[in-house]
Amino acid sequence: MSPAAAIQSEIFRFYVGLVAAVLVTTGLPLAILRAVLGGPVSHAWAAYRGWLIMAPLVLACVFLGREATILFLTALAALGFRELARASELASDRTMSAVGTGGIAAVGLACLLPDPVSGRPGWYGLFTALPVYVVAAAFLVPIVRNRPRGQLRVVALVVLGFTALGLMFGHLALLANARDAYGYLLFLFFAVEISDVAAYVCGRLLGRRPLRSQISPAKTWEGAAGGLAVALALPWLLRFSLPAFDGADLWLTGLIVGVAGPVGDLSVSLVKRELGVKDLGVLIPGHGGILDRVDSLIYAAPLFVQLVRYRGGL
Repeated sequence: MSPAAAIQSEIFRFYVGLVAAVLVTTGLPLAILRAVLGGPVSHAWAAYRGWLIMAPLVLACVFLGREATILFLTALAALGFRELARASELASDRTMSAVGTGGIAAVGLACLLPDPVSGRPGWYGLFTALPVYVVAAAFLVPIVRNRPRGQLRVVALVVLGFTALGLMFGHLALLANARDAYGYLLFLFFAVEISDVAAYVCGRLLGRRPLRSQISPAKTWEGAAGGLAVALALPWLLRFSLPAFDGADLWLTGLIVGVAGPVGDLSVSLVKRELGVKDLGVLIPGHGGILDRVDSLIYAAPLFVQLVRYRGGL
């Protein structure tokens, strides 16, 4: 991955055009509806403005190359962990927060470094070993402090944050080392977000039965079904992005996007309910914080990467 390779890549150029077309075709009707209706579409307009920032930013980082993409994704994970810390008691414990942030930084470093045996980009052995050291460090801090009371929840939050954002979401950074990195990365970003939007639209138009009423009251079974239908179709429509995949892989990819995405979303909603917050941040207009936006990738990314590894793509 490099700027020169991105310019020459038909897949990268296609996704730039596709994203631009989606933003234009959705933005014009929203602008008209906002001018006519005002308040009723204000939330959708705020979310759209957020996409006007996020989509070009992701494409720009992928364009700049492998290192920029890994650093960008690692920074997102670290910011998401910071949001989790600020919403919980981790914010008052700088040492424990540093353990989680340091573990996430180490994941990014493992993705950047070459494998010492094969010489290929991405040190997968270190990547898979890091949870052992981070979990051990999280327990070691209260042991060194000789402080048992009130520490179990703090340790659990560090382990949760590192596992979800450092390890699971961190699989996205590994894709920057893949042979068909542009296809894999851009497909996963696009498919997860489009499926999420489809679930939202279907839920708003057709939703009747709550999916998990006590965890995320706005989500419905009808919305989940609409998102899944779109997720199952996208791997076939964008098959050129996944050249190593056969028919069974494409169906499995659709299931990963359509099922793992909502599970990640509900998992973060569960954390927010436990912490008693509506959004974990306000960084992205109309979307909340970083963790509110990347939640659908937390489960989808590692499952998709394992499928790519099975097909020899890493």
